[in-house]
Amino acid sequence: MPKKVMLITSFVGVAEVHAASLKALFGNDIELVCHSFDRGNIDVRLTADLFVFSIYPIYLNVKPWLPRNAKTVIISNTITNEQYERIRALPRGTAALLVNYSVEMTMDTISLLRQLGLDHIDYLPFYPGVTDLPGAELAITPGEAEHVPPSIRRVIDIGHRVIDEKTIVDIAHFLGLEGLLQEERVARHFAGIKRVQGGVATLFDLTNVLENQLSGLLEALEDGVVVVDDAGTVYAGNAKALEVLGERGSLVGKSIGELVPGIPLDQVLRSGLAVGDRLMKVKSRDVSLRLVPILSGGRASGVLVIVGTFDEKEKTQHILRSQLLGKGHRAKYTFDSIMGRDEQIEAIKNLARRQARSNSSVLIIGETGTGKELFAHAIHDASERKNWQFVTVNCAALPESLLESELFGYAEGAFTGARKGGKPGLFELAHKGTIFLDEIGEMEMGLQARLLRVLESREVMRIGGDNLIHVDIRVIAATNQDLRGLVEEGRFRKDLYFRLNVLPIEVPPLRRRKGDILPIFEGLKRSLGAGFRLDAEASAALLEHPWSGNIRELKNCVEYLACLEKELIEARDLQPIIRRAPPAAPKALPAEPRLPEAGAPDEEHTRFVLGCLYDSYRQRVRAGRRSIQESAERANLFLTEAQIRTILTWLDRRGLARLSSGRAGTAITQAGIEWLGLAKDSGLSALSLGDA
Repeated sequence: MPKKVMLITSFVGVAEVHAASLKALFGNDIELVCHSFDRGNIDVRLTADLFVFSIYPIYLNVKPWLPRNAKTVIISNTITNEQYERIRALPRGTAALLVNYSVEMTMDTISLLRQLGLDHIDYLPFYPGVTDLPGAELAITPGEAEHVPPSIRRVIDIGHRVIDEKTIVDIAHFLGLEGLLQEERVARHFAGIKRVQGGVATLFDLTNVLENQLSGLLEALEDGVVVVDDAGTVYAGNAKALEVLGERGSLVGKSIGELVPGIPLDQVLRSGLAVGDRLMKVKSRDVSLRLVPILSGGRASGVLVIVGTFDEKEKTQHILRSQLLGKGHRAKYTFDSIMGRDEQIEAIKNLARRQARSNSSVLIIGETGTGKELFAHAIHDASERKNWQFVTVNCAALPESLLESELFGYAEGAFTGARKGGKPGLFELAHKGTIFLDEIGEMEMGLQARLLRVLESREVMRIGGDNLIHVDIRVIAATNQDLRGLVEEGRFRKDLYFRLNVLPIEVPPLRRRKGDILPIFEGLKRSLGAGFRLDAEASAALLEHPWSGNIRELKNCVEYLACLEKELIEARDLQPIIRRAPPAAPKALPAEPRLPEAGAPDEEHTRFVLGCLYDSYRQRVRAGRRSIQESAERANLFLTEAQIRTILTWLDRRGLARLSSGRAGTAITQAGIEWLGLAKDSGLSALSLGDA
């Protein structure tokens, strides 16, 4: 026989909405009788198996007419996922009227939306009787559009709120219809609504139902859930648990000890205390378990086993850890952010896009200011790791000890001043994502050895710790130095170099892509909102300038010109920003010989180094790589000792200079003097240049 349920509301419209939901969920198992106060008051004794009220004040009005010990339920409302998304899509800070038919329902709706996390809207309460209209052009209403003021331009009617899962479970429990919770229609209802009070443990506590009638409800939950009795026998479980445990068919009737060997079930049954997340092996798979006792009469009569895969838990912990550290490491640039239309840069971008699909290490080589970091960001953004962290480390910005603690983290008490509880390192933070090691050539040798270990084993150990931590990372490194030269000098580990140089990318300097100078200049100008123009001489001067600082120097130039507040920029306006000290060898290279062969060093740098050798030869003073580097700095030319060594080796191979071992050093040859385009001086003999 159907159970008699009396639904009592304020308005007929509300009764119709709730009645439709209850009939859809409970069908012919209930006989539903509705009463609404807008159709008249209640003044007779009521009879029913269960009384359901839309709001608490109505219950107080009807209470005198209820039977003694009447079973009652006050409806708790929520909204559907679709209603939730409509409100969530509104911009943060939007002011909107929240319109309902009474002050109680208006404030109740606002409270519900905020509990659900929709607190990015400035809700302005509005209901019949309000005379002062708040200043807003938008109204949100749960099916009460007729109460919206006519002056409101835009109305979002999300439709009536729906009955939440707690209310449905309460009704089923009081009517003895818990079995209906297994039905697919109930599971669909639960899956389609937002939960204010969630968690399967709460549902068990509210209903005290410890039978398999709740399996339908369990299917609506995201976690894998297994319910066992005090003998360890499974009597309920959902499909997610079946998937996680690698089983087929049904879990009901099986022993949890056989499904999960070593599970601490007895510990929970004896103590009545929950066991937090614990990692265990189930069929060679890492599975996390959480055990919650089901208490009845002061004792544990069963256990709720919540299961999940390690990868899912690891992802959650990673997200929480990154939020806790407050870093927000994300790639900021894409390949579209890299300016330039030159064939060289387009070819390199296409190569980098292909490399982004790999997990191998990338080594980006290029002079300072060429945009190596932009390429690193873009590669990460185009990879399968784009939704994980992109962690940037400048290896030259920190001393070795501090850089080591930042990269590897440290255990509690590892050193004086160490944070209580220790600190995870950047390798851990980059787990599943990408770590970008900028200026890798500046890393000290001791730290290089530890980095090599990480690349080989994908494991890190915190300073002062004794546990190896697995990390799944991709490494992108960048340098403006000649790492091969550093390897030859013993300043960079050869094995680390080959570990990093799996997928090399060489970013060309700006002077090799002169066709990009003016387009990039205009792009930088637009980004700064500058409105000046260049005359023909100024444009020519920009094209002739060598741009040793590359795009970074070009950006400085744009910022300088913008501060002049002139409409037309002339060549003389550029002199303070692009003026360079004259090189030691002022003569221009003749047409022959050039540096056409592949792998040749930069022509401007080569001419400068050879000019320094010639200048030292004329002055009869000793000079070496360091003195050449100092001369380059005075000339506003960026050259490292490793680059100078490479150039000297190239000159020696072509007979333009002569390299000798020891303090004999390097000497310019007659061919080198002729190559510079200077007058021949057969009476001059080459001067040996040391490496002072």
